Amino acid sequence: MSAPRSAGDLFSLEGRTAIVTGASSGLGARFATVLAQAGATVFAAARRIDRLKELADSDARIHPVACDVALEADRTRLTETALSTTGRIDILVNNAASSGETRAEDESPDAFTDVLGVNLTAPFHLARLAAEAPSSVSPGGRSIINVSSILGLVSAAPLGGASYSASKAGLIGLTRELAGQWGRSGTRVNALAPGWFRTEMTADLFGDERSSRWVERNTLLHRGGDSHELDGALLFLASDASSYCTGQVLTVDGGWTAR
Repeated sequence: MSAPRSAGDLFSLEGRTAIVTGASSGLGARFATVLAQAGATVFAAARRIDRLKELADSDARIHPVACDVALEADRTRLTETALSTTGRIDILVNNAASSGETRAEDESPDAFTDVLGVNLTAPFHLARLAAEAPSSVSPGGRSIINVSSILGLVSAAPLGGASYSASKAGLIGLTRELAGQWGRSGTRVNALAPGWFRTEMTADLFGDERSSRWVERNTLLHRGGDSHELDGALLFLASDASSYCTGQVLTVDGGWTAR
């Protein structure tokens, strides 16, 4: 049994090592920043190293690592970089993703496979590498956070996105299975399922008046989300505040899936 802790202590990540993929922009950049602000040493990974260096300039606890998660060698090198620097991996945020084609009839089988490679196979491999690495001793154990989507729970129509939706639904299934397999070792695996947030990836959606109104009309809070509105959910899953939480999907969508 673990002893109760102060409220402020629950969310502290002091002394922890975190990896965040897809950290060069959007939600990933925000995730890396928030974890660093909570005290973690963060290895921010993405293909655009120039963007990562800009992010690292904002906080000395953020370390940029050029990484294409579609490549097995890059995934291995990413975890080895973290281990060679701090000796452990306490938090993994599998955020990198590829969106794929909107219309199923425009998406080839090869393109579908490529999206699954980035959105599903890469998170599995990184989770396995993290689970095999040393971690700090804390009541919450190691935390793996797979960034899924509400499109892993409900249809994206009329926007579409067959490979993206399939990969995000698969990520939820993977989350539950890994949570079941690794629970005894103290590794917690949860999924974060954001709704419609204003990011670089959704710039066209929110830039179009018709589609922006569609989001507002179908969201119970009648607006899209701002990236900082995921801060609390991320910190909850990453920290000891969620020490008895694993195999869960935390949906932050303004009420989209509650309709």
